[in-house]
Amino acid sequence: MKLYKTDIDDEVYYYFLKNGEKRWMYRHKYKDTSGKRREKKKSSFETEKAAYRALLKVKADLLDGHHTKVESDQITVSQWLDIWYETYKGNWKISSRKQRKKIIKDKIKPLLGKYKLSQLDRGTYVREYINVLLEKYQPSSVQLYHRLFNIAINAAVEDEIIPRNRFKKVSIEKDEELDNFLTPEELNIFLHSAKKYVNFTNYTLIYLLAYTGLRRGEAYGLKWEDLNFKEKTLTVRRTRDHFGERTPKTKNSYRTIPIDDMVIKKMESYQKWCIKTKFKYGMKLDKEKDFIFITRLGATPANTNSVPQAFDAIYKYMKKDEINVRRITPHGLRHTHATILINNGVPPKTIADRLGNTVEMIYKVYSHSFKELEDKAVSTFIDVLNGAKPGAK
Repeated sequence: MKLYKTDIDDEVYYYFLKNGEKRWMYRHKYKDTSGKRREKKKSSFETEKAAYRALLKVKADLLDGHHTKVESDQITVSQWLDIWYETYKGNWKISSRKQRKKIIKDKIKPLLGKYKLSQLDRGTYVREYINVLLEKYQPSSVQLYHRLFNIAINAAVEDEIIPRNRFKKVSIEKDEELDNFLTPEELNIFLHSAKKYVNFTNYTLIYLLAYTGLRRGEAYGLKWEDLNFKEKTLTVRRTRDHFGERTPKTKNSYRTIPIDDMVIKKMESYQKWCIKTKFKYGMKLDKEKDFIFITRLGATPANTNSVPQAFDAIYKYMKKDEINVRRITPHGLRHTHATILINNGVPPKTIADRLGNTVEMIYKVYSHSFKELEDKAVSTFIDVLNGAKPGAK
């Protein structure tokens, strides 16, 4: 079909049907938000003015942002993530920016990037993304990846790319706390093995995690100024991970906690080792600026992935030596600390303050431990009552 340009607009054309009747159409070319060339066209108008009015309507919709409805059928998850990241990254902390970029690149795009955003359904999302991730990562990590995807999807809804978020009700059961802890006996065996199998820095770090319940990032973020040997306290002011140094997770995470003589003794011994190690490289220990945990080569801040690697080594050698201890993650030391305190009657408020949590969160995460304690309290009451001497009747 041959088209002829009109004088009314360069994008309005006329053509002739086989029976010789004249008709009009428009062809409007534009670029979508991902930079791709698009075209919207419509034919069979009986008058030039009708075609022109329709073209003006399309142009107005494009200027008002309604063109997203045209694009939404074509845009992929990968394309939208690129648009979303570039649009909003300026509002995020540098650490968040790096973390989100890495998750998008390594986790979301390889599994979901090829799908059309408008056609990705909940079942496919769970099957191809959530379930695949759960085979490789802890539920807590998968929750993080799921949460980030939902943030991006909510932005797509707000920008009218898609009508609603189909994935917000997808839940990942964070059930690893139920068995991600050690008994006091198992903890003693584990710490003894850690002392035997890993280097001094990793052993001291693991020991501190077990005896304080700190989050791993909080321990990596400690500086010598945060440790008061005289007052026997430890203060959490920052965290550190592979994205760098940043502020603690919540306002409750800022805290000063008491530590016992055994921890003080361990840290004094480790400080002496740090002084010797730094001296070897022509450096002095700066008790204000220096991070506590350092490498033995170069005396630089410890790699924030050192503890997971140390755990792998500890369990590997324990298996070789036929030492049977339940497998936990590094975060399991925090659960171990909390569970031991709960089982020994320490008030939830005290535990929450020590861990940098709320009382509500303590009850939620450790509900199984409190249930066991309640059952024990009932049986204890009955045992005491049954063993008591008969009173006056």
